[in-house]
Amino acid sequence: MYKTQYLAKIGLLAAVATLLMFFEVPVPMLPAFLKLDISELPAVIAVFSLGPVAGVLVDLIKNMLHIAGTQTAGIGELANFLVGVAFLVPAGLVYRRHSCYQGALLALAAGSVTMVAAASLLNYFVLIPLYEAVLHFPLEQVIAMGSAANPHIVDLKTFVTLAIAPFNAIKGLVIAVFTLLLYRKVLPLLHEG
Repeated sequence: MYKTQYLAKIGLLAAVATLLMFFEVPVPMLPAFLKLDISELPAVIAVFSLGPVAGVLVDLIKNMLHIAGTQTAGIGELANFLVGVAFLVPAGLVYRRHSCYQGALLALAAGSVTMVAAASLLNYFVLIPLYEAVLHFPLEQVIAMGSAANPHIVDLKTFVTLAIAPFNAIKGLVIAVFTLLLYRKVLPLLHEG
């Protein structure tokens, strides 16, 4: 019975996350292709109510379902998943030790910091080179799109520093705010049963 309820909750949260992934908005002063969504929110709720594995499963299912309509050959979904896991696992581990509102604050801060670091490293060493290799999307074009939004972006290092890192910091803050707004209302419902 418990396993069925656990899987049903993961499925429900993954469905909500998949829907939320389609509602994205550009962030002012950042390249237009960096779009913000709150699809990590159901995964964070899963982490806090069901544990880190549940959150990772919600994130995995969301990205697997999103691949059907991808324009990035799955690279965007891979990026979303890896960066999401970098947020979810530390947040889940911190929250597991401190399962209270203050623990949630600490967990969200830890998740945000690790997400920014992981996104920066992954984009610099893996993801942007993968876009180049698989989609034949030249680095110069990425830099030009970044430079159009911020003239201080002149190479890959400044692109990561001035676009990727701030974007993920903003995303972490937005996810944290939405999580805290829902914290006392949604988590008790998921703990029931």
